[in-house]
Amino acid sequence: MQERDERAFEEFVARTGDRLLRCAVLLVADHAAAEDLVQGALERTYRHWPRVSAGHPEAYVRRALVNAAASRWRRSRVREVPLGPHDQAGTTDHADRLSTRDELIRALMTLPARQRAVLVLRYFDDLPEAEVAAVLGCSVGSVKSQASRGLARLRASVDLHSSLPMTGRTP
Repeated sequence: MQERDERAFEEFVARTGDRLLRCAVLLVADHAAAEDLVQGALERTYRHWPRVSAGHPEAYVRRALVNAAASRWRRSRVREVPLGPHDQAGTTDHADRLSTRDELIRALMTLPARQRAVLVLRYFDDLPEAEVAAVLGCSVGSVKSQASRGLARLRASVDLHSSLPMTGRTP
């Protein structure tokens, strides 16, 4: 790889690394595994950087993250959801924030891999439906239906409702 490409890749990683890591954490609910996923996705991206950089490199890395997470889910029989640090503005009690975050992640981990990936990319990464479809290699209609089903399952989650304040609102 040429030095110019090397610098462009380093700038890309500096610009998108934190966002990609947060996405990966939501996909696998384990910070260490998420770091491994991001590292592997960036390694694959680095190998193909001259070709990838001409298009949409962040979409390429997200696709690699989702594919790696799906492979991990297929290999894994036991799912653990560690409780780690979290930044959330607007809540005063740190314990309540951690408890709510834990319940949300547990509810998210009950979803099938495809629904989870759609919800993370669509609502956490705030990607338009067309970009989510491109990342996942499916139609926009499939993204819409998976998002709808995933949100419905989250709304119906007993665990998630037990951690929400009694305001009458659902997630």
